Amino acid sequence: MVLFSLVATHADIDLETVAQLSNGSSGIATSALAGSPAVKGAVVLATCNRYEIYGEASHADDVEAARAALVGQISDSSGLSEQLVSRSFSTRTGPEVTEHLFAVSSGLDSAVVGEREIAGQVRRALITAQHEGTASAGLVRLFQAASKTAKDVGAQTALGSRGLSIVSVALDLATDLSEETDWSKKKVVVFGTGAYAGATMALLRERGCRDIAVFSSSGRAATFVATRGGTALNGDTLHAAVAAADVMIGCSGSDTRVEAAELAQVRAGSTQPLIAIDLALTHDFDPAVGELDGVELLTLESVRLAAPQEQAESLAQASSMVSGAAQAFEQEREARSVDSAIVALRRHTMNVLDAEMEKVRARHGCTAAAEEVEFALRRMVKQLLHVPTVRARELASNGQQDDYVAALETLYGITVEQPAAASKAECPVDHSALAAGTLTTATGHLQDSAGPHKNESRRNSA
Repeated sequence: MVLFSLVATHADIDLETVAQLSNGSSGIATSALAGSPAVKGAVVLATCNRYEIYGEASHADDVEAARAALVGQISDSSGLSEQLVSRSFSTRTGPEVTEHLFAVSSGLDSAVVGEREIAGQVRRALITAQHEGTASAGLVRLFQAASKTAKDVGAQTALGSRGLSIVSVALDLATDLSEETDWSKKKVVVFGTGAYAGATMALLRERGCRDIAVFSSSGRAATFVATRGGTALNGDTLHAAVAAADVMIGCSGSDTRVEAAELAQVRAGSTQPLIAIDLALTHDFDPAVGELDGVELLTLESVRLAAPQEQAESLAQASSMVSGAAQAFEQEREARSVDSAIVALRRHTMNVLDAEMEKVRARHGCTAAAEEVEFALRRMVKQLLHVPTVRARELASNGQQDDYVAALETLYGITVEQPAAASKAECPVDHSALAAGTLTTATGHLQDSAGPHKNESRRNSA
């Protein structure tokens, strides 16, 4: 089995294209598995600044077909041409897949280097794939190892102690732009009730903010604030809250955004400056909002440009840990890849032994002498298999497992069969919170959803 990935991030293409590519991302893995035999497993990682698909194919020769199937599915769901989709994704295979995911999960490939939100997003991507039955055994091991590496990096390097995140940098920017820097005196309106909104609420509380109102057109605001504090808004109270707000933060990524003309009307007559922080990849706020008098607009690009640079020593330590963990994972994976060959050799040898013992028993019966012969033969076989087994592990660790398999076929006529793909497994986690769809207010404006493109928990999660 071969791991591969399709990667589109802020580092290579603009965020608007990333957002367009990820339209309909929640159904890509299921559609790809159903539509192409080349795709044996898939996990989708869609966040505020990246869209990545991790897949597994039976053989290296199948990767191109699997990639083509995924590109076609993404083109259909996003409305973009297959040529544009294909150009937007870089493709990784083999050890590059492992090292990249480990770096991503550890925050080394983020707009805010060292941010911890991405680790949770990687975990949730795997949970979603397991729930939908698209995560192959190889991908489960890959994502679990990535999460462990992220945890180790967070615990053992200075990256974890700084507690940086996209939200924290955005709030720092908002503080710098405000005449009043005391968050306990600010009125904040948060759009969204997903995990990303939850992280925003927690950071606002840490900074002393007490006047926080939350809007959710799906009706989840009351439940959301019940455990986090704050005031739940509805369609009747939203406009008044926005009119009086010092800061409004978009975390929902809904298809309908707050338009500049509408905000101007709601804020008409207000002399209170407003800072609008748009943390949704697909924009909760019309970019023209930033051109209104008295309104400052902060976006993901603003955050990326303002993110502080990590110390070289911390980055070097974290990068070394990621590289070491990726190498260890690949060595273990290569060693595991010869398990089928080792089993096949043992089965072949034991079948020969059993056949010979049948002849002995047919001639001498089940006597003590026959038992002695069997004991001696089995001990001899065990000794004979020791060196081939050790050599199989050594060759696999060097990437030469195919040579070992070829030798078995040439010398013994043994055909090594790969294990069947893992069957769809039930996941014990309750995923009902991941599947809420986009709803609108009576006016169709100032709305939120469970997440960008109808699934906030899968993308804008912290």
